[in-house]
Amino acid sequence: MQSLEGQVLAAGHKLLLVAPVGDGPNPYAGRAGRREIRLPSVPIPGTQIRLSMGQDFDYRLAQMVANPPDVIHVHGLGPIGLLGLWVAERTGRPLVLTWQTDLEAYAEHYWHVLPFLNAAYKVYELHMAESTWEQIKKLKLKRPRRGGAQVELLELAAKMLTDADLVTTPSAKTAERVLEVAPAAAVRVIPSGVDPLPELPPISKGRGPRLLYVGRISQEKGIDLLLDAFALVRDQIPHVELMIVGDWRSAPTALRRRLVRASRFGRVRLVGQVPKAKLGAYYASADAFVFPSLTDTQGISLHEAAHAGLPFVMVDHELDLVTEPGTNTVLARANPVSLAGAMVSLLDALKDPGYAAHASARSRELAAKWTLAGQCAELVGIYEDLAAGRTVPTTEHLSPDYGRRVFPGRTITARFDRPD
Repeated sequence: MQSLEGQVLAAGHKLLLVAPVGDGPNPYAGRAGRREIRLPSVPIPGTQIRLSMGQDFDYRLAQMVANPPDVIHVHGLGPIGLLGLWVAERTGRPLVLTWQTDLEAYAEHYWHVLPFLNAAYKVYELHMAESTWEQIKKLKLKRPRRGGAQVELLELAAKMLTDADLVTTPSAKTAERVLEVAPAAAVRVIPSGVDPLPELPPISKGRGPRLLYVGRISQEKGIDLLLDAFALVRDQIPHVELMIVGDWRSAPTALRRRLVRASRFGRVRLVGQVPKAKLGAYYASADAFVFPSLTDTQGISLHEAAHAGLPFVMVDHELDLVTEPGTNTVLARANPVSLAGAMVSLLDALKDPGYAAHASARSRELAAKWTLAGQCAELVGIYEDLAAGRTVPTTEHLSPDYGRRVFPGRTITARFDRPD
């Protein structure tokens, strides 16, 4: 986001940032043409999520409607995103909606959040043009049928996607998911740019190979699958190590306890949260990167690992911006035996120096295609076209599966109706 701010300001445009209160300084704070509104947020118990709960929303909404931006760009699902949607609806200004969430996984794993989001989205669905945040808090919604809360969230999000002038997604996978729930949405794929991390001396390791995972430590990221598979790998490869970089201390209790047990007895090294500027040392120390998630919409850590020249083991066959099966990637099914076999296969292949060098070079080559500067320049061009009333091209040749069942892992009796 800060890189995009810089590009917007460098192009001579004004910028208003509306976001939750955050830690740390913003390098563009105080720049001419830039304003920001920070709104209080609270943690949602049992999750790693913070949501703004509506304090000052009525005042801020009136403020932005009175002096609206030329283009509104909403990121994310939360109430602050809803505030942007309301401003666009009441002023008729073009709306860009960036969609970088696997909504089905979000609703499946973060059921704690659904009451907060569904109440807010219900107001948007009803087009209560003169509603206030106080009215949202007074809404009384009926108890849904089994799975109804998840399906309702999906339906309301689908309406928002349809209403936006343009939906941007970081991958074709995510664009196809958008079209599966909102067939009339105007979708443009803009991969998130990722620049190389600072090069640092590698973290020391033992005698065996090191497999690396970097990312959020939560159930929908496939950490249980990773631990199950690695237990099989360590029986076959002497001294192999799995290094996990991420805030495991904030993980759900059962997962946290399992990680602690694995670190004590299973050759798993828990690093914890690492500042971005220091991550390069961890990538440099690894032999391969393991990505057990099926819910990521792009996988920023994949790009960071590719810049470091790492090969991959993947269970997600759709994230292909920096992965090339047979060259720098071994694909697996989402079960422990298949994933373990893929890890062993890749580590065996890396014993060949020629293969290792070719895989590393290909990872770096693919990562170099997707830069922050390129992404930001494309978005600024979209803003300028929308503000001038010009048509913005959408991505062609996407292949959504309109017959795909939503929430395939659950018994759902509530019906999902796509918007027209």
